[in-house]
Amino acid sequence: MLSKTNKQLFLKLLSLFSVVRGYNILMVILAQYLASIYILAPNLPVREVVLDIDLFIIILASALVIASGYIINNFYDSEKDLINKPRKTMLDRLVSQRFKLTTYFILNFLAAFAASYVSFKAVLFFSAYIFGIWFYSHKLKRIPFVGNFISATLAIAPFFAVFVYYKNFENVIFVHAMFLFLLILAREMIKDLESMKGDIAQGYKTIPILYGIRMSKFLIATLILLTLIPSLSLITQFNIGYMNLYFIVCVVLLILFLVLLLKAHLKKHFVWLHNILKFIIIVGVFSILLINIDLVLNRIL
Repeated sequence: MLSKTNKQLFLKLLSLFSVVRGYNILMVILAQYLASIYILAPNLPVREVVLDIDLFIIILASALVIASGYIINNFYDSEKDLINKPRKTMLDRLVSQRFKLTTYFILNFLAAFAASYVSFKAVLFFSAYIFGIWFYSHKLKRIPFVGNFISATLAIAPFFAVFVYYKNFENVIFVHAMFLFLLILAREMIKDLESMKGDIAQGYKTIPILYGIRMSKFLIATLILLTLIPSLSLITQFNIGYMNLYFIVCVVLLILFLVLLLKAHLKKHFVWLHNILKFIIIVGVFSILLINIDLVLNRIL
């Protein structure tokens, strides 16, 4: 049995993990490494990629900035989340706002300090990334569509950092990036439909509040239809190995998504639609392995 002190410490650590969404950060780290091995640097030995200290620091700095971003977002959205996500918010509040802000500044300092090992350009990139997340959380997220667009851009920024590091400008990378960006943007707009109650209470001017649920659903449907373009392009025009099976399934799921979106009108429906897009993104990370199943075994040495 845990003592009372240890139990409180455990709950606070769990609360902090919830605030920074540690599971999302782990997925981003995995995605960055898999993208580096299979897409951005396919000709380098796996060991060279995995043991690359500069790449490790870029990914570490990304993780630190993402964690700090979740903290500052949680800080500004605490009242809204209490309405939309009461259970999660009660867990998050086990850690004081003052401690969250202190952690926020420490994580950002560590990220910039780590980036200085790679280059001055890396420091500038992560400094801009930190500022972008703060400005989004403080101001931009309240602006309809602009907030959604910036949020999706910030979400793929860690992959841009790795992309610039390897300087690989093949078309297949841009098509992958467009697929991911459109999917995340659609997901951000679905979240607006989920959180309408809290947004209205806090005076947020989101698309469904200003222009109605029908207009919001129309824009989401348009984004999903646009997402089909890079999906079909990756299936038919590029050699991505067995990962084409993933995109075939994606096309089916996205068509199903459109059917369900047409009928959706309750919060629980929008939660399901959100989960479908989240599922596609998570499975997409692991499906990178399907580009060449034997690749790792053949390149270990």
